Amino acid sequence: MILSAHARRMAGVRAAAVCGVVLPLGACLMHAQSPAPDAPAPVITLQEAIHRAQANEPAYAAAQADMRVAKLDRSIARAGLLPDAMYHNQYLYTQPNGTANQAGQTGSQAAPKFIANNAVREYASQGVFNENIGMAQVAELKRADAAAAVAAAELEVGRRGLVAAVTGLFYGVIAADHRLTIAKEAETEAADFLSLTGKREQQRESAHADVVKAQLQEQARSRELSDAQVGAEKARLELGVLLFADPRAAYTVQGEDNIAELPAKAEMEQAAGRNNPELRSALAALGQSGAEIMAARAAYLPSLGLNYTYGIDAPQFAVNGPDGVRNLGYSASVTLDLPVWDWLATEHKVKQSEIRRDAARVALTAAQRRLIAQIDETYSEAGAAREQLASLDASVQTAAESLRLTKLRYTGGEATVLEVVDAQTAYVTAANAREDGRVRYRTALAQLQTLTGTM
Repeated sequence: MILSAHARRMAGVRAAAVCGVVLPLGACLMHAQSPAPDAPAPVITLQEAIHRAQANEPAYAAAQADMRVAKLDRSIARAGLLPDAMYHNQYLYTQPNGTANQAGQTGSQAAPKFIANNAVREYASQGVFNENIGMAQVAELKRADAAAAVAAAELEVGRRGLVAAVTGLFYGVIAADHRLTIAKEAETEAADFLSLTGKREQQRESAHADVVKAQLQEQARSRELSDAQVGAEKARLELGVLLFADPRAAYTVQGEDNIAELPAKAEMEQAAGRNNPELRSALAALGQSGAEIMAARAAYLPSLGLNYTYGIDAPQFAVNGPDGVRNLGYSASVTLDLPVWDWLATEHKVKQSEIRRDAARVALTAAQRRLIAQIDETYSEAGAAREQLASLDASVQTAAESLRLTKLRYTGGEATVLEVVDAQTAYVTAANAREDGRVRYRTALAQLQTLTGTM
């Protein structure tokens, strides 16, 4: 899923809280020192940013851990279908009661006080093989397979959401840098215009009111430059949290200048139907609930247990006992358990599993509807943003030309100071709108690509 700004802030707060508890604040800052001043700032591409974020983002790391645990659960469930072996060793001593009995292998031996024990001294050294055959083991393997599929799908959901978040932050940094450049140019333009009005006032070609208006414009542009610097720093810190141990580390982003074309909608819909991880997760969750029903119903069926034991269980720790008696031997047992009555516990467990299965079906249909809506919404957003890019470029060019002509007219005494100020404002607004439009399109395209699995 896409990380919200609030979620990222809360993650940072939790990390800072842990750092503050485990280590002093000074130690935390020393642990995350910025690179040396003479070290070159790394150049970060979008793919490099995604790779670094996958290594640093805790939610994605948790999803990876869940998938690995689910794979091990599947291996454990598969092992439950196979016989297990154990090498059993035991020494048992029982206080004698002072008499002899005929229970031993030699015909006469000291009788133990505990009638459950066979001799005063008893040695066991045996290899034990057990196998349980029933529907419960098969259902558990099926449930573990479905759980592993759910974990894999959720990992892909997390990966694609992280990719979309990193893409938005990455191009947000580029846009913030561009807006900072625009603000610097606007501040320089306002300062030049203030100088021009001052010269015209000295030459008695304009009124002092023009100078006052130019001063106000220059002051406003100076404040906008300060805000743009703060915005660029914030954007870099937001992305730096996902990329570096110290988010204050200096780096340079390198994005593609060309704007990718928007694929056909039919192609996107087909890719989403094949590759959407949320649908796979919902389908796997439905399969998991079906396996839970099977496991619950397995309690209605008989279970078969097989046991084979080979070794010694004798008064002597030896293969052969007195008078040539051979202690080494085997025993085998077959156990069949038939369920009779459990006060409707099994029936209620089956009903619980069926309730969860019905909820999983609703979640699956909801995921299908949500995917259809998301494809249409995101495609429309991307299409509108793509169509507006050319218009935004034209607006910037037109605003720049309008500003140039208006200043020439003002210099010639044919335009007022208000016209120049309006032209400057129109140019800054158009330039910032173009950057916002580019970010809007790239973000919508990234979201569309995450839905279809093409990123």
